[in-house]
Amino acid sequence: MAPWPAASPPRRSPPGRSVLTTAVIFRERSKIAQLALKNRLPTSFAHREHVEAGGLMSYGPNFPDMWRLAAVFVDKIRKGTNPPDLPVEQPTKFELVINLKTAKALGLTIPPSLLQRADQVIE
Repeated sequence: MAPWPAASPPRRSPPGRSVLTTAVIFRERSKIAQLALKNRLPTSFAHREHVEAGGLMSYGPNFPDMWRLAAVFVDKIRKGTNPPDLPVEQPTKFELVINLKTAKALGLTIPPSLLQRADQVIE
């Protein structure tokens, strides 16, 4: 019978977290960002507002672009298109937002290649 695998050594710092979005989490984004920073926990979100509130980074759909697409759908419906006849569409434009102030407070260095790809860098 094979022995149990050895336990991995304990981590010196907690791993980062990807925070899912709900209405409550969105509403409490500032508190969540402050709590994560206090506990030195890197966080990733789906909405830029979380990063503006102090989270480390976000990668998610560009909502103004989605609202424009919704306006096109509303226009088609107002002109007589039957809603079930409209295609289902997914976001096509995504944005990466990075908060350098938070990264520095966490002692993290963001690679220059990632900063160049970011749509917005908060300093």
